[in-house]
Amino acid sequence: MKIKVEKQGKKKTYNLIESWEDVTLEKWVKLITFEKLSSTQEAMEVLAVLTDMPKKLIRELGIQDVANIMSRVTDLQREKKVRLKQIFELEGKQYGFHPNLEDLTLGEWADIETFMEQGLDNNMHNIMAVLFRPILEIENDAYIIEAYDGNIAVRAEKFKKMSAEQVKSALVFFFSFANVLSTTLLSSLKALLKEKKEQ
Repeated sequence: MKIKVEKQGKKKTYNLIESWEDVTLEKWVKLITFEKLSSTQEAMEVLAVLTDMPKKLIRELGIQDVANIMSRVTDLQREKKVRLKQIFELEGKQYGFHPNLEDLTLGEWADIETFMEQGLDNNMHNIMAVLFRPILEIENDAYIIEAYDGNIAVRAEKFKKMSAEQVKSALVFFFSFANVLSTTLLSSLKALLKEKKEQ
């Protein structure tokens, strides 16, 4: 989307993201941290991340102009889809979401849990690097990903450029699974305890 700004009789055009898919994981994490700021500071920072407008010019925008742009940003957020794309491409390489979360290894689960405890804001790219891995083989909708070895630093750094929409859909899918798993695990443990007591 184009934003036209007139200053001292001169018009200049700047770019605002066209869709939520234009927002990278790195930008999204910044946007999340801005929610802790005052509404004025948040608007300034959001515009600095989602437009190519210089911060000095953003500070000089009229309140009505800022409100209009922020309204458009809000509309873009509402338009986004929360449907998991299991395969995505980044820098010419295909990555696949873990094809069966029930088969997560203890190491994968422990690493995700550790990253979550250390804070999602700073570790989102690491969590994505555990859940998405290079595809080794693919046929139709079936694929095989690299085995997990814990060496995710390089991939995690690349994943800062992945789409925020992709990240959000993966998190919704993963947390839904984690809720079901923890409920099932709790039920299983209670049944096991009851069985042990009866023996």
